[in-house]
Amino acid sequence: MLPPSATTTNTCLDGETVCDLAFRLTDNSTVATIADVVIGAPLALVGLVLLAFAVRWVLHRLVDRVVKRAEAGVLPDAVGRLSKSRRGPHPQVGHDVVTSTRRVQRAKTIGSLLKSIITGILVAIFGTMILSEIGVNIAPIIASAGIIGLALGFGAQSLVKDFLSGIFMILEDQYGVGDVVDVGEASGTVEAVSLRITRLRDVNGTVWYVPNGEILRVGNMSQNWARTVLDINVSYGEDLARVRRVLQDVAHDLWEDEDYKNLVIEEPEVWGVESLGIDGVTVRVTLKTAPLEQWAVAREMRQRIKARFDHEGIEIPFPQRVIWNRQEPAAPAEAGADQP
Repeated sequence: MLPPSATTTNTCLDGETVCDLAFRLTDNSTVATIADVVIGAPLALVGLVLLAFAVRWVLHRLVDRVVKRAEAGVLPDAVGRLSKSRRGPHPQVGHDVVTSTRRVQRAKTIGSLLKSIITGILVAIFGTMILSEIGVNIAPIIASAGIIGLALGFGAQSLVKDFLSGIFMILEDQYGVGDVVDVGEASGTVEAVSLRITRLRDVNGTVWYVPNGEILRVGNMSQNWARTVLDINVSYGEDLARVRRVLQDVAHDLWEDEDYKNLVIEEPEVWGVESLGIDGVTVRVTLKTAPLEQWAVAREMRQRIKARFDHEGIEIPFPQRVIWNRQEPAAPAEAGADQP
């Protein structure tokens, strides 16, 4: 006979392997229950933790492989192709390094973001499984999570919008640190980009903090290449064919200048007459430049054009007005006035 304290009733639940094994070995439900508490539950918790780490390691390895492929890049840089066709294989090495560094930085940022998302999801899933394993009723937790998610959906819409916009901005590489952008309300150099806000510093030194969700459109003035557009005014009395030749010579000299070979990436063009204004004729000149160099090139071009125009005697118009000075005729002498 069995001892009074023992029982032959199996109290193990479905899936309690340690409890079933202990009951089959001892035919004692008390021993089986204790074995399940002492051995089964900790073993299940350890198994869940190890499984969570294993899944996290595998997924992070996949992310690392994707990041490495993104760092290597797929297409060659457009500016490098343009410059190599004209100036040889090495003048844009500095720009290629900057582009490569930015690509690596963006890939690492995306990888870090993906890893954080994966870790958060795994913690939520396996944390709930662990709570269920130790006997906590997870139904209220799941219901509470749904209610909290609904509340966040209504109460934190702007925050969620900022984060989603930040994620897509990073993934699409709309802009990065060091770019000069116009986001509507503010424009300037990007100093920092996070998932929630973008920090800009304008030309006056003012720092702008712009929520990513409030950015409806972005004008990036420093991505891949830029263009200097100069509208030069000359008087109506000048020979426009001669003016075009002079402007083409000035632009070509800048193009051939050793100090600007890495800044101007294509042969400059004189597009011709842009408009006929009140004071003169506007002729447009364009130069394709490296990113962020369009303003320096424009300043140098204006200085050279002014000096060349002075040398060639080409007049830069200035506002002129015609003034009529009318004098009233003298009044006739009164009748009966004394004669001299």
